[in-house]
Amino acid sequence: MYYVGIDVGGMSLKAGLIDENGNIVKKMSVKTVPGRKGELIVGDLATLIKDIIKEAGIDEKEVGGVGMGFPGSVWDEKGIVRYCCNIDFVNIPMVKLLKENGINYPIYISNDANCAVLGEAYFGAAKGAKNVVLITLGTGLGTGIIVDGRLLTGNKSAGSECGHMQINIGGAICGCGKKGHYEAYASATALLRQAKDACEKHPESMLNEEFKKKGYEGYVIFECAKAGDETAKKVVAKYIKYIGMGAVSLCNIFFPEYFLVGGGIANNSEIIAPLQRYISRNIYGSKYNPKIKVLAAKHLNDAGIIGAACLAIHGSSAL
Repeated sequence: MYYVGIDVGGMSLKAGLIDENGNIVKKMSVKTVPGRKGELIVGDLATLIKDIIKEAGIDEKEVGGVGMGFPGSVWDEKGIVRYCCNIDFVNIPMVKLLKENGINYPIYISNDANCAVLGEAYFGAAKGAKNVVLITLGTGLGTGIIVDGRLLTGNKSAGSECGHMQINIGGAICGCGKKGHYEAYASATALLRQAKDACEKHPESMLNEEFKKKGYEGYVIFECAKAGDETAKKVVAKYIKYIGMGAVSLCNIFFPEYFLVGGGIANNSEIIAPLQRYISRNIYGSKYNPKIKVLAAKHLNDAGIIGAACLAIHGSSAL
């Protein structure tokens, strides 16, 4: 059997046709038009699902289901997308509308970070693990959590929003508008803000000069740190500490086998090894409790579609 995984983003809708072993057979994507009404985007999604099956040249009877991940609040069991701040989705009965648009397969939906952690536990860096915490570092900070083999979603699937843990009362403003949240310090957006602040204090730095040449991009910070620029090195060290502060709290609560870091920024070797050391030093009972392995998530840009397909492959959030 094959399964369709859809990664719904503010800039594009990405689809993948996945086999039972987590291999991507076919990929497609379409851009989302800014300001396009949610109901119209549902139509785009239905067309994308039909198109990828047709383009792959497989019989519709070979498709076992569709899974979809959304960057916002999703009521999984009811098939409702409650709210996505970057897309015009407010209380959209997604599954119902897709059925009305001719999608007659079983359809499962969830938050995109929830999908990502499922993909890693089924087919990725944490394959076979029953307790996993994943953070995704991007514009915001998403979290996916698996406890004792089940995806942790909370009341009406509104939980696991750990990017909005408060780690500094009255601190930096988060994307949600409140202050001091984990996301406001450990997202990729926060890293760039911290780097810009450092450059204002150190205009003579290599980091400042490279930003002028290449633009404000996260990879520039890590390149400069590798090259020995003191300003960049201090920015990276402080940023890892911020990631670690939230990570240690999550590890103390859930004590996973694996703590995974997703998002493009996770590819930088300057993050994973220092974060491993920080967590190992600071978790409760570090000398006596099981070790927690820190790894970069495996699937990178395909995490959304593979993870979403996992919802359909297993027909539930249970591993």
